[in-house]
Amino acid sequence: MRVLILIVWLIGSATSAHAADLSRIVVGFPAGQTTDIVARLIAERLGPELQENVIVENRPGQGGSIALGALARAAPDGSTLVLAPLASLAVNPHLYKTVGYDSLTDFAPVALVVDLPMLMVANPSRRLTSLPDLIARAKANPGKITFPSSGSGTLSHLSMETLKKLSGTSMLHVPYRGSVPALTDLIAGMVDVAIDTVTVTEPFIRDRQLTLLAVATDKRLAAFPDTPTIAELGYPGFSFAPWLMVVAPAKTPPERIARLGAAITKVMNAPDIVERLNKIGVRTFVDAPKDLPGFLRGEHERWGAIVKDSGLRVE
Repeated sequence: MRVLILIVWLIGSATSAHAADLSRIVVGFPAGQTTDIVARLIAERLGPELQENVIVENRPGQGGSIALGALARAAPDGSTLVLAPLASLAVNPHLYKTVGYDSLTDFAPVALVVDLPMLMVANPSRRLTSLPDLIARAKANPGKITFPSSGSGTLSHLSMETLKKLSGTSMLHVPYRGSVPALTDLIAGMVDVAIDTVTVTEPFIRDRQLTLLAVATDKRLAAFPDTPTIAELGYPGFSFAPWLMVVAPAKTPPERIARLGAAITKVMNAPDIVERLNKIGVRTFVDAPKDLPGFLRGEHERWGAIVKDSGLRVE
């Protein structure tokens, strides 16, 4: 009997050790997208920092919600994490009929790592030079100005819907499957104006294939210091910069959460990582909120109101 107990204990110990030695950062998007790039930078440095093997696993679907649904059912031992975007945690639960998780009760926030500033851009042939130009033209031509998005309910869509409401204008939404086809048609002149991340818009602004009208974050960007924010131009509080947060299953031991959070923060503050991310239009959080659960609750509430105001719903 004692031998049997010892064998069971040894098997359990080995299993626990294996779980602790191999960690996964799951990404709800295909390889090569911004979230995947950031996850791989984290994994590359996090492994040596924790003295564990850390791999990245791609599990795309439903705007990142498939990965979070699986995480909600994962063992709460801290060996499985998800690098989740704002949309998956704070938008999709309000947008989709069901996502298979509760963002506020199924996960333990580990670290808020980066955000992706957004810019408003226009096709140069439209001869728009500023946000006031756009608003004036939209008011003079209701429903004639067109804007693409990377999909219905994405931040590129919701940001424009918010601007429409605040400015009292009517513009026509044209949804696409991703930023690449949306911007391709914007450059080609098939649509007029868009809001999307610095990551995807900056190269075309530099090549003068797109005209920069305004910054969609709360503060001006170092890369475009002379370009005003939408908030400055008469729409206070307007700020769209999708963030990425590492989350673990709820009930993961607090000491594991603390160790992961400290290690990830150290990785993200490394000067070379900051520089590499800045080059692709991604900002690391210098002063991340101390109360991450509180931050997530606030974002969940904020985006719930935005989705409700937009009238959007995806079955």
